[in-house]
Amino acid sequence: MTDTTAPAPRPGILDIAPYVGGKSAIAGVAEPMKLSSNENALGAGDKARAAYEAAIRNLAIYPDGRATKLRTAVAEHHGLEPERLIFGNGSDEVFALLNQTYLSPGDNIVTGEYGFLAYRISAMANEAEVKSAPEPNYKAEVDALLAQVDERTKIVYVSNPSNPTGSYNSGDEIRRLHAALPPSILLVVDEAYAEFVTEPDWETSFPLARDAQNVVVTRTFSKIHGLAGLRIGFGYAPVAVAEAVDRIRLPFNVSVPGIEAAVAALGDEAHVVASRELVQQWRPRLTQAIKGFGFDVLPSAGNFVLVKFADTAHATAASDFLNSKGIIVRPVGGYGLPDCLRITVGTDDQNRAVLDALSEFAGR
Repeated sequence: MTDTTAPAPRPGILDIAPYVGGKSAIAGVAEPMKLSSNENALGAGDKARAAYEAAIRNLAIYPDGRATKLRTAVAEHHGLEPERLIFGNGSDEVFALLNQTYLSPGDNIVTGEYGFLAYRISAMANEAEVKSAPEPNYKAEVDALLAQVDERTKIVYVSNPSNPTGSYNSGDEIRRLHAALPPSILLVVDEAYAEFVTEPDWETSFPLARDAQNVVVTRTFSKIHGLAGLRIGFGYAPVAVAEAVDRIRLPFNVSVPGIEAAVAALGDEAHVVASRELVQQWRPRLTQAIKGFGFDVLPSAGNFVLVKFADTAHATAASDFLNSKGIIVRPVGGYGLPDCLRITVGTDDQNRAVLDALSEFAGR
């Protein structure tokens, strides 16, 4: 029986399924191979580590609320205007800030059927509806997204590339989507995995955002730079959007060590190249080998592959078998893909261990 005298969350909060990240432990295994969260297999670069260690002397000091040092570095690195940058505790916070700024009860966001769950959680927290466009080919389709747009739509989210499917949209597709949206609707293009893309028709949406008044592009330091534990992300937005968001952004939301490590990471091109080359080398090898074991593998533009099994029970059995070998991958039933497992591209040894285990599983 519910205690009606206790504080009650506002309507809708308890209807939200909490985000559950990839697990990091296996009972009885001291150091499992964690390939469940799309982290950088090489970790953080030496320059970022050194900057983080040096920041220890300043732990008693509040960070610069505007993250000026990082703002300048990001602007110079990507050729962007610094006043148009929004920094957050990961790009997840940027999504939450955009939703909080632009959504009212009864409004809605539109995203792909398998779009990143963080978009949905904060939208629902603002009493907005989530409208999902079907992805029959595991890819966000422009016409399907537009078909979901109505007079209460305030934001359209596109993951490019997409997690967990690995699919991507070409530059032409993103421009066509934007051109068909009313100027009052914000188009948010999440480019968390941008640095891993090799497909020639993929384009960053930074130029589109520069010339439009309703486009935001987000990036993260969690993937290519290996700083997932420091939670640094940013959005490139119209000045009016950046200024509106800044009115509700909590002060000091990016830490001193995070700022210093992120600035250093932008200057560590050798680490970026090594991280990218590892994925470019192993992503096709994993795909080809796993297909050879009789499993489907979706084309991926990220630092992971999505493996499709015969059914949910088969995917669960495969995950359990990999766990028995000390390997953690990501079941993605929460995304509506219960027959799939997402596997991060790991180090050489980790990737070989995955292939050996899946080969053994296939032969059972």
